[in-house]
Amino acid sequence: MDLDFVIACAPLFAASAWLTVSLAFWGIALSLALGLLAALAGYYRVPILRRAAGAYIELARNTPLMIQLFFLYYGLPRLGILLEGRTCAVIGLTFLGGAYMAEAFRGGLTAVGRTQIEAGLSLGLNRVQLLRHVILPQALAVAIPVICATAIFLMKETSVFSIVALPDLMYLAKDLLKEGHSTESNLMLVLSYLVIILPVSLLFAWLERRARFAGFGS
Repeated sequence: MDLDFVIACAPLFAASAWLTVSLAFWGIALSLALGLLAALAGYYRVPILRRAAGAYIELARNTPLMIQLFFLYYGLPRLGILLEGRTCAVIGLTFLGGAYMAEAFRGGLTAVGRTQIEAGLSLGLNRVQLLRHVILPQALAVAIPVICATAIFLMKETSVFSIVALPDLMYLAKDLLKEGHSTESNLMLVLSYLVIILPVSLLFAWLERRARFAGFGS
């Protein structure tokens, strides 16, 4: 173990880790919004949007992120559409994550009892108020465990971003492997992902406990 090499490369891994975190943050945030819209389209049975959302979910869940990134980064330029690596990474992660988030939200929405909806209507709530104050809070509490698991899954999926020439953690580790420091590079790679994902996992575990404490997520 070459500790001098590890110390010298630590700033490089820190920069790559920050890039990974920032891309994962935007991908997960946008996938939450896309997933919610797709789930609502199915929940309210909007004719055209429901079928479009269903087709999107099947396409996204049954194609690897790597293939999606290849299409965005290498395929679209043939059609005259040029996207930089970071944009492709966020779009790809959003496209994939939105499908899984949609299923998470769908499970939460269908778990809300009909009596809850009827009670809201009897109070004079319109459809927007009913969604905001009655349906979504309960649906979110039920869906939180799946949403958290999906977010962690998407953070791990960032390891394929190197195929679109992004200097993320995996790209850096592969580059350092060429110098013959395989043990040090692999150790730093594992530690970097551990430092990123472990705190997030603990935060999500806390959120799940809070949701169960509220009485919705048991």
